Amino acid sequence: MNTPTSTGEAVTLAGPAGALEARLERPEGVPRFRAIVCHPHSLYGGSMDNKVVTTLTRACRQAGGVALRFNFRGVGASAGEYDAGRGEAGDLLAARDWLAGEYPDLPEWMAGFSFGSYVIASGVAELNARGTPPAALLLVAPPVHHYNFAALEAPGCPVTVVQGDADEVVPPEDVRNWSEETVFRPELILFADTGHFFHGRLKDLKELALSRLPGAEGGGS
Repeated sequence: MNTPTSTGEAVTLAGPAGALEARLERPEGVPRFRAIVCHPHSLYGGSMDNKVVTTLTRACRQAGGVALRFNFRGVGASAGEYDAGRGEAGDLLAARDWLAGEYPDLPEWMAGFSFGSYVIASGVAELNARGTPPAALLLVAPPVHHYNFAALEAPGCPVTVVQGDADEVVPPEDVRNWSEETVFRPELILFADTGHFFHGRLKDLKELALSRLPGAEGGGS
């Protein structure tokens, strides 16, 4: 079900716990890549309308990509209940498979913010096991202190981690330590004097995302 909106198309997807509310952002012209962006914690006001999520989505559209953002189970009009990342990974894979079916021949880019970065990291490990990893992955403020990132399998693609060094939710030192030890082998980029929600730094975050998108210099291929 597709309904035109001022921020793209409102799309209702079939998820493992029922309908998923989503927005599909299309670029002008023929899309060059496809992208999915996942939102922060469902129980603390996180949704697909989060400013970090919409900033990353706009970056994708500006770069010529078709981008999907969606509400996890139990958020907005999405059916189901919060499931601590397990069911949400299923939601992600359902959304990803729908987008891949709509745009099967495009390189794929995936990003997540906070809780959404854990869901993305979990889902990408499954995609890699299928033999279909994305071209690149962006994790913004990954909550490595709260979720078991150490148990996740390698994603099979380049990974960029962005972390504010004044984050009041996710301890920056924990992210730094994890980045040095994880099989994800990420490029870690620290934003100075930046809190968890990247207030005042969204433009910089957008520019960084643009440099890591498929086809960008230094980005995924």
